[in-house]
Amino acid sequence: MNGEDISFERLSDSIFAAVSKAHRFGTDAFLLADFASPRHKDRVIDLCSGCGIVGLLMIRDSGPESVTAVEIADEAHALAVMSKEKSGLENFMPINIDLKDFTADVQADVITCNPPYKAVGTGALSKSSPDILARHETGCSIDDVCRAAKRSLKYGGRLVICNRPERLADCMGAMRECKIEPKRLRTVHKTPDSPAWLILLEGRMGGSGFMKIEPPLYIYGGDGDYSREMKRIYRL
Repeated sequence: MNGEDISFERLSDSIFAAVSKAHRFGTDAFLLADFASPRHKDRVIDLCSGCGIVGLLMIRDSGPESVTAVEIADEAHALAVMSKEKSGLENFMPINIDLKDFTADVQADVITCNPPYKAVGTGALSKSSPDILARHETGCSIDDVCRAAKRSLKYGGRLVICNRPERLADCMGAMRECKIEPKRLRTVHKTPDSPAWLILLEGRMGGSGFMKIEPPLYIYGGDGDYSREMKRIYRL
């Protein structure tokens, strides 16, 4: 990673996210952090954390007790460490490890994950190695994510993920296999008349069989501008 490629995105007056050409972030990170909304007393683990953006946004917006950012890619982990140092965050802890090998010392109240969306054998592979790892299930699958959550999530704790709509059945099946009951679902649409673009799904460790389907979230309103909810999420 060339130091000249690194820049810092300002998330607030005191919180900065280090990014590079290979490791950036998009709308899905903001949506996941907002959907998860941990409490102040919560211990949070963010799996597949990349440059650490989801954890940084949760610290900015919700102020949980701690966020552990688990990332296998060395370069992405290094960016999260830079963000921690520049922002002076004692409660943000990047860890460079494969999530398949990770078990938390203290079980978490909330685990978030923005996992690779594309199943093995589907879609054209991305051109760069970081993109392949981030977008395709070559390094970990949704089953791996749920198994990692099962090891580190306390009873009654929440696993919150985002994914593509076509992976909904896979996500729910993987959660249930790990005794994490799907409890809350929200679809994300780019416009009010477009099909779902993303899903936001929450499961609860040891939860009972009842799911709440929330109203759709629209990125843009009918006038082509950001919707009122997206303006809130983006702090516009």
